[in-house]
Amino acid sequence: MSFPQDLAALAAAHGVGIDYEGSDRTVVTVEPEVVRAVLDTLGVDASSPQSVASALEEVRRQESARTLPPTVVVWQGSAMALPVAASVELEDGTRLQPTRELPADLPVGYHRLTAGETQCFLLVAPPRLAEVPRTWGWMLQLYALRSESSWGMGDLADLATFVRRSGEEQGAGVVLVNPLDLVAPTHPIQRSPYSPATRSWVNPLYLSVTSTAAFRGADAATQARVLELAPRNDTELIEHDAVWDAKSAALELLHPLRPDEERVEHDDETLDVATFCALAERHGGDWRDWPASLQDPKDEAVRQVRVDLAERVGFHAWLQLLCRQQLDAAREAARDAGMAVGIVHDLPVGVSAGGPDTWAERDTFAPVVRVGCPADAFNELGQDWGLPPWRPRELAEAGYDPFRRVVRAVLEHADGIRVDHVAGLWRLWWIPPGEPARRGTYVHYDPDAMLAVLMIEAERSGAIVVGEDLGTVEPVVTRTMRERGLLSSSVLWFERDWDTPGQPFIPPEEWEPETMASVTTHDLPTATGWLDAEHVRLRASLDLIDGSEQEALEQAHADRDALLRLVEDLGLDRSDPVAAFHAVIARAASRLVLSAPSDVVGERRQPNLPGTVDEYPNWRIPLPLSLEEFFADEQVARAIAPLQRERP
Repeated sequence: MSFPQDLAALAAAHGVGIDYEGSDRTVVTVEPEVVRAVLDTLGVDASSPQSVASALEEVRRQESARTLPPTVVVWQGSAMALPVAASVELEDGTRLQPTRELPADLPVGYHRLTAGETQCFLLVAPPRLAEVPRTWGWMLQLYALRSESSWGMGDLADLATFVRRSGEEQGAGVVLVNPLDLVAPTHPIQRSPYSPATRSWVNPLYLSVTSTAAFRGADAATQARVLELAPRNDTELIEHDAVWDAKSAALELLHPLRPDEERVEHDDETLDVATFCALAERHGGDWRDWPASLQDPKDEAVRQVRVDLAERVGFHAWLQLLCRQQLDAAREAARDAGMAVGIVHDLPVGVSAGGPDTWAERDTFAPVVRVGCPADAFNELGQDWGLPPWRPRELAEAGYDPFRRVVRAVLEHADGIRVDHVAGLWRLWWIPPGEPARRGTYVHYDPDAMLAVLMIEAERSGAIVVGEDLGTVEPVVTRTMRERGLLSSSVLWFERDWDTPGQPFIPPEEWEPETMASVTTHDLPTATGWLDAEHVRLRASLDLIDGSEQEALEQAHADRDALLRLVEDLGLDRSDPVAAFHAVIARAASRLVLSAPSDVVGERRQPNLPGTVDEYPNWRIPLPLSLEEFFADEQVARAIAPLQRERP
């Protein structure tokens, strides 16, 4: 396809890709009308040759008028030449004399540069994060892990118990937990942990009601009333609406009984998100559907709401206080258990278009765009995650402060962070309005700046960073992460020699050391499901296969046989394939090796089936064993024995 030269130049100036390498390693040229549509969402008119020429001239004018870019990134230990002499104001207020070369010994942090009338942000990042300990652990879907005291789904008290027992009794050194981010408190409750309303606050759905100080201090009659509200704990699927109704009603009973130390003055940021939740209860979970007077949080009408709904605002602020307390208790349990790493929290790609983040910072987002990914081997039609992306230019002009606050909020209660779709720090697949997932294109960000923020916050918190780099990912993503001390991701299903006929599986000792390895992920088949090709039959039944079901089954069986050949080549017993798979990853050169509870208990259903919403019970499948049964189960013990043996 011949691509218009001026349109290509305009797209490049705004970070919009005109081609990309697909999962089959062939170059795909994006259709010009898709590029025009994406530019339009950035406020750039490319509808005609004349408008393209005008937009290009505006780009050149802006570039010539600016002596420094909006954000400058330097890696500590490396000097950097500047195009003009600039003075430096450090984060602590110290001012340095104007210079044309930034010194190599600048402290890690967020500083400012000034050159004449131009000011910009200066990010100084560590060149590499500290080495990650070599250990094993769990990748946990917390909602699925119900205990005898759960209210219909796993909660933060269950998380504390799980990390303590897995550390003390099993010798695990890390637990990766699904995103625990806030969703709107309205029906239907958003089930996907990867589609939160905000990534900076916690979902009260995970609160343990009976672990609160208010419940412990209540009289017997009140405790009985609270316990009567508990939903069923043995439902076939997780019922998020019922769980929220029960917990919110119980917590409303307990709110007046909170102890004095919880009757605090909340900061403005907490009150802002609490105000959003209070308004959502009245007007719905998407602010774009609210009355016009409430759609701008800076309006006087919203400030008045904080007064008029002070009780509800205070209630939601209190819930966030409880969430922080229980998250910290779980983290302390991991430390008491002697875990080498601790709890790693998962960071989703983005937030919902109608949540508190876009409500407060809408200029930073491209609200009509959805991010996702192009077609690949497991998702032939591509994926549409329905999340609006940040605008690259506005993010840079803000010194990446929105991203800073997100990462800082996560690491406040975590020992590590896993960045879902870490390639999004480099580029995101933008799907313009009205187009299917496969008709999009990549929009590029400044990866140095995004990585700098991530590494500054991780170093300050003493945290590890893992990036999920599966699917269609440029080699530079994985290479840069490993150079900077971030772990990339290895999944048993994908560790193959793709350039050799038959694509044999790679022996685990040859895997890249700077990785977090696992058998599978939440978006892929479980071990049992993969062995039985359950994922093929399921996707075929929902018309999610681009081709025939028979061909897909034949390929699945060939993949299974190839992996079992590796098991035999390693001298492992294949009579229990799931245990054998764990024996394979136990030998991996990877620093971290993780198992999924759903794998070791023989669950056939994967937690999430990309490309579906209500067609499949995504994020609703509980483990068939309770938390208490899990630690006494012989099948679990047999599966993790190789991990314990290889990584004591």
